[in-house]
Amino acid sequence: MEPLASRIRPEKLDDYVGQEHLVGPGKPFRVAIEQGHIFSFVLWGPPGTGKTTLARIYVNAINAAFYELSAVSAGKEDIRKIIKERSILDQPKVLFLDEIHRFNKAQQDFLLPFVESGELVLIGATTENPSFEVIPALLSRLRVFVLEEFNVEQMTAIIDRTGMDVPADAKFWLIEMANGDARQAITMIENTKRLYDRITIETLKETLQSKFLRYDKKGEEHYNVISAFIKSMRASKPDAAMYYLARMIESGEDPKFIARRMVIFASEDIGLAQPTALVVANAVFRAVETIGLPECTLNLAHGVAYLANASKDRSANDAIEAAMEDAKKFGNLPVPMQIRNAPTKLMKELGYGKKTEEQSDDLFPAKLSGRKYFE
Repeated sequence: MEPLASRIRPEKLDDYVGQEHLVGPGKPFRVAIEQGHIFSFVLWGPPGTGKTTLARIYVNAINAAFYELSAVSAGKEDIRKIIKERSILDQPKVLFLDEIHRFNKAQQDFLLPFVESGELVLIGATTENPSFEVIPALLSRLRVFVLEEFNVEQMTAIIDRTGMDVPADAKFWLIEMANGDARQAITMIENTKRLYDRITIETLKETLQSKFLRYDKKGEEHYNVISAFIKSMRASKPDAAMYYLARMIESGEDPKFIARRMVIFASEDIGLAQPTALVVANAVFRAVETIGLPECTLNLAHGVAYLANASKDRSANDAIEAAMEDAKKFGNLPVPMQIRNAPTKLMKELGYGKKTEEQSDDLFPAKLSGRKYFE
C-alpha cells in the first residue's frame, strides 16, 4: 500500500504548504513554474520539508519525463539507462536525485556533461550544504533553493490534511516531537493508527519506541545520537563516543556527516589546547571522502579516540561568539585610520595608514576600544 505521505502529497503549487519565500506570489520558484522555465536546481533543507513534493510539482508543470533515483543506491549505469531511454519528442528528461550529497566526485563528474548539454535537467535534494557536497563545476550549473523547517501553523495544516482524528494535545506533542519534519509526523500518524487504531499522546509514544522509527536516520533519534556522540567526546569519554559512533554507522548514517561534525568539534571544543586536533579531524574527513564505507569506519574510530582523549579549550569559540555579537550589535563601525589601506596618494593625504597620538593602540574602532574577547 502506498505510504500516507505519498497519498496526501499535493500535486499543485497552490496546495503546497510552507516555503512562502520560494512559492509565494512573485517568488522565484513560483515564477519559474509560471513561466515554464526549464533549468537544473538543488533543493537544500532539513528532512521532511517538502523537497520531493516541490520537485514533482515542478516536473508536472513543465510536462517533463520524470526519473527518480536515490544517490545512496544509484550509480553511473542508472544514469546511462535514463540517457538512452527514448522520450516523447521535445519532452525534457528530468532526473530527481535524492540525497545528491551521497554521490562521490567521480559520479558527479560523470553526471556533469549531461547536465551541461541539457540532455538531463537535474533536480538534486540534500540535507547537507551543497557548497561542500556538490563539485564546483556541477554546482555552478545549478540554482540553489533553501528550504526551511515547517512552523507550528504549517505543521498543523499538514497534519489536518491526513484526515486522521488527532486530538489537540496529541497534535501539539507530535509537532514538538517532529521538530519541523512533516514526513516524520505523517509517518508517526500512519503507524500509530495501524498499530493502535487511535491516536493519543500515549499511543504516539509507544509507536516512537518501535525499532522502525528509532533507527530512522532522519528522525528524532538521529539528533539524539549525534548529540550524545559530541557530548561524549566533550566529556573525554572515548568508550561512550565509540559506542555512539557504532550506533550511527550501523543505522546507515552518512559517514561524511559524522566526520564533518568531528571537524567542527576539533575547533569548537579542543581549540588551542591541542591545535593538531583540527589537522587530525580534517585528515579523517578526507579519508572518509576518499575511501568510503566500510573501510572508513577505522578512520572515524581513529579520529574519535584522538578527539575524545584530547585536552579541551573553548576560548577561541567563546571569543568569536562575543565578537560576532558586537559585529551584529554595532554594525559597520569605522576602521581606525592608522590601519586602513592607503593605495592611492589621495588616501594617504586623507590620513589613511597614518597614526596620530590620539589614536588607540588596540586597533579597535573607537566605540569598542579596550574590548576583550579572548581569555
